[in-house]
Amino acid sequence: MKKLFKLILNTIPRPLLIRLSYVARPILAFFLKGNTYTDPIDGKSFKRFLSYGYGTQRDNVLSPSTLSLERHRLLWLYLKNETTFFSAEKKVLHFAPEQCFLKRFRALDNLEYTTTDLLSPIADVKADICDLPFEDNSYDIILCNHVLEHIPDDTKAMQELFRVMKPGGYGVFQIPQDLNRQTTFEDNTITDKKERAKIFGQYDHVRVYGHDYFNKLRDIGFMVNEVDYTATLSAEETKKYCLAKGEIIPVVYK
Repeated sequence: MKKLFKLILNTIPRPLLIRLSYVARPILAFFLKGNTYTDPIDGKSFKRFLSYGYGTQRDNVLSPSTLSLERHRLLWLYLKNETTFFSAEKKVLHFAPEQCFLKRFRALDNLEYTTTDLLSPIADVKADICDLPFEDNSYDIILCNHVLEHIPDDTKAMQELFRVMKPGGYGVFQIPQDLNRQTTFEDNTITDKKERAKIFGQYDHVRVYGHDYFNKLRDIGFMVNEVDYTATLSAEETKKYCLAKGEIIPVVYK
């Protein structure tokens, strides 16, 4: 029975888990309670995390309680430990808000918090990232994570992000990135969904970013800090929080 339950857990797609999260999360958290791994977002600990991935499954990466992945937990730790995100009064724009963050960020009294997305039903403002309805220099902090790889004209999107950020503001623009690749790869002639998923990681991704991503942001006008936050953590902490060693957080400034 335990093996069957584990098999079921490891094969549930994360989007389905999110849609069923109000029912699924308490059940998953109950069966996987333990002391080996901890989700820093809610502080709950488990004997193991769930597997997740498109095509190739990554073991022990999906939190049973918040449904966060490695990148979400890494960002949470960075914002909590290295910024005043949770205490300073700031105006925040959050693109495609992640479920593991949404309610927690919205509950922070110090933030004037706005979410936006072209299609998401939970976004406050429905908007195209390439044509934003916000005034110049509007936001102190912009979170735009795992969005740009979906956008055909990412240059225009970056220009819009720069336009609406306040001088002195900052943002985090995480993307799936192959740091062994110097140059970003895209090919819109590949139309087969399975082939696109194989090459780009997901069928709806339009490119694989290389190390040149950071310089593209600089060309837009941003100052960029390539933060390897796991390098500041112990091996025990990286393992405890189930983080991806060496993952870079692109922190941008205007």
